[in-house]
Amino acid sequence: MTAPAAGAGGPEPDPALAAALTAVRLLAAAPQRLGGICLRGEGPARSLVLDRLRALLPPDTPWRRLPGHVDDERLCGGIDIAASLVTGTPVHQRGILAEAAGGVLIVPLAERLRTDVAGRIAQAMDQGALDGEGDFLLVLLDDGAEGEDRPPLALLERLAFDCDLRPVRRLAPVDPAMPSEGAAQAWLSDDGLDALAATGEALGIPSLRPLLFAATAARTAAALAGRGEVEQADLELAVRLVLAPRATRLPPQSAPEDSAPDSPPEPPPPGDEPQGGPDRDEDDQPAPESLPEDLLIEAAKAAIPSDVLELIAAGRAMRSARGGGAGRRTASKLRGRPLGARPGMPGGGVRLALVDTLRAAIPWQALRRREPAIPGAGPIRFRRDDLRVRRFEERTATVTVFCVDASGSAALARLGEAKGAVELILAQAYVKRTEVALIAFRGEGAELLLPPTRSLTRAKRALGALPGGGGTPLASGIALAAQVGDAIAARGRSPFFVFLTDGSANIAADGARGRPKAQEDALAAARRLAAEQRQAVVIDISARPRPEAARLAEAMRARYLPLPFANAQALQAAVALVTPGDRPARRSAA
Repeated sequence: MTAPAAGAGGPEPDPALAAALTAVRLLAAAPQRLGGICLRGEGPARSLVLDRLRALLPPDTPWRRLPGHVDDERLCGGIDIAASLVTGTPVHQRGILAEAAGGVLIVPLAERLRTDVAGRIAQAMDQGALDGEGDFLLVLLDDGAEGEDRPPLALLERLAFDCDLRPVRRLAPVDPAMPSEGAAQAWLSDDGLDALAATGEALGIPSLRPLLFAATAARTAAALAGRGEVEQADLELAVRLVLAPRATRLPPQSAPEDSAPDSPPEPPPPGDEPQGGPDRDEDDQPAPESLPEDLLIEAAKAAIPSDVLELIAAGRAMRSARGGGAGRRTASKLRGRPLGARPGMPGGGVRLALVDTLRAAIPWQALRRREPAIPGAGPIRFRRDDLRVRRFEERTATVTVFCVDASGSAALARLGEAKGAVELILAQAYVKRTEVALIAFRGEGAELLLPPTRSLTRAKRALGALPGGGGTPLASGIALAAQVGDAIAARGRSPFFVFLTDGSANIAADGARGRPKAQEDALAAARRLAAEQRQAVVIDISARPRPEAARLAEAMRARYLPLPFANAQALQAAVALVTPGDRPARRSAA
């Protein structure tokens, strides 16, 4: 099966756009088996894909759009407050999930979708798949920029296609789409299933759902092309559309074609040659050639976006839910992203959720009116169990604190790279809402040269006056970093420490000289920083990786990145890869 053809004589559609148009063609032909699609990137390309999907589906297909701050009652159905207050009896309303049954549910700004709402939608999709009725197509609209959050994994896992439309630079007219009544599934051999499974394993896909989606996509593509059996082209199409966007590692390199085996196989003895003719056994017949898995892996590698290849090569899973510069998520009483209400007592900064309280109380009014009322009771009888309070989730901003080893004869070179890295990160601070601070330790102690700031002018001024030379008071530098971290945390922000050092200390915490005592004090300070649960990374900038820096990272429970001869761009890229987003806990790596 090929992508939708462009208009006669017109330019071909962009490859990313053609892939998305092909995906919606398959989706419309097998909606219950493929789940839905995620469209990343906003603009006319996404509108074109949605129009194509609408044209492929029957005209009476219901389309529903999920509101930004939907509650449980509107999502799953519940009590209609206004109608219940007017009639005096509970009036139930249908939820959006029920209204979208048999149709399409569009989720705008899916990267900001709350986890509880995502769980409700995933539960409805699973229940519809089990019942065989009431199912709906899910379309996630992801407007996140590069490096920002993705839609919840619970929903992406249940969608066959994840199309990135951001690279689309040109639109080409496409032929009018014919409505799809659903295609019969072509036959897929066991060899084809084995090839898909091997490709999924090579790409590091741990779940079975993408493999089932890929098999369904291949069978649907073959059926739409008028074939009764899946061919290699159908498998390659399914790999490009379904498996490649989910890759979490690079496939192993295949052996060179010109590499000859160590020794040719020995010819059989003359007396053991098989005899031809009608007496030949069926077991001696040559086995049918299996589908080449290498072609599927090459097709997947060609379809993986370049930025995803870079992230995979750097060792970071492409599906990690991290934000570009956003700190950890914390519960809040007054501000932030609203969450679902919960039972509780208002007061102490906790606000009453009036509408949710009414929803909890109204179903019991008929029973409560039979009981004697207290003097002054209003038309609605409340109980303590009816009270609901509001919940919010707030993201704290991240402050990146550079702790630079400014000692020794190589200090000038290292400080120059640190200056460049700080300036590169500051250039992104205006977009990612991050701040940068700078600590230098040399001679007899450590000094805070740049308090948390977004001012590029102030940062350049402090960096220009950054001194170098002398001893290495590593323990003092870590202790000062802990104090700065406490001050940052007291302001409601998340400190993230970047230590640029070789891990070798020769000045103890009390100022005494001596390498053994200095190393012991540095490790003790690192353990205290780890006890405060601060996230950090230790970048070994020595000419050759040193065990001292690795032991320091282990004591600090921080990432360890050996970057000998690192330049400013390498340091900035390393910090961007390990800057904390939504990860709840830190990981140690050596």
